[in-house]
Amino acid sequence: MDPRVPVLTIDGPSGAGKGTIAKAVAEKLGWHYLDSGALYRALGVAAMNDGVDLSEETELVALANKIKLEFKQIPAGEWGVFLDGKEIQQHLQTEQVGAVASKLAVFPAVRDTLKQKQRGFQHHPGLVADGRDMGSVVFTEAEYKVYLTASAEIRGKRRYKQLIEKGISANLAHVIQDIEERDSRDKNRSIAPLVIPQDALYLDTSNMAVKEVLEQVLNVVNNKT
Repeated sequence: MDPRVPVLTIDGPSGAGKGTIAKAVAEKLGWHYLDSGALYRALGVAAMNDGVDLSEETELVALANKIKLEFKQIPAGEWGVFLDGKEIQQHLQTEQVGAVASKLAVFPAVRDTLKQKQRGFQHHPGLVADGRDMGSVVFTEAEYKVYLTASAEIRGKRRYKQLIEKGISANLAHVIQDIEERDSRDKNRSIAPLVIPQDALYLDTSNMAVKEVLEQVLNVVNNKT
């Protein structure tokens, strides 16, 4: 890590609001943005496009080293993921890509390779990185760290609403169950398990408005600068 470039890490379980807050903070501060989970999904898209065997760790590492991944703001004001110069944001949220990303993430060498790519996003004037191991593994020396969470029921309802708004059919009970199962996998996996980073601000967003969460996260940076 470059100590001259500030990093704010925002970790937490699925549906805690990490992406919403991280993007808003990056926009407010004028910093770069990194969605670590999107990198795994983007690698999944690249693997499917190239017909790479998902059980071959060596081939996956070679592919991860070859591709170019970027986050850029697109006309709608949102952040888009670009794979080798082509926007692929709309492909990342499919169940197929999510399943592929989960398979890739179990390989230590793949995680190490993507970790180096994640660190490559650290550029002036600063970086906001959201994920599950940003403050605990990837940017351990980050000056600013936040951990967001909420009850599984609340996170499930948020995810369900997002899916419905995108025109994707979903069952609320199944969404909540998926959230709980993913929590268990993330917390109990042997490689980079989900933990609360040391010195991180802990926020339970179950009963908090986005504006309130945003203010508290911005205060983490503003109170130290």
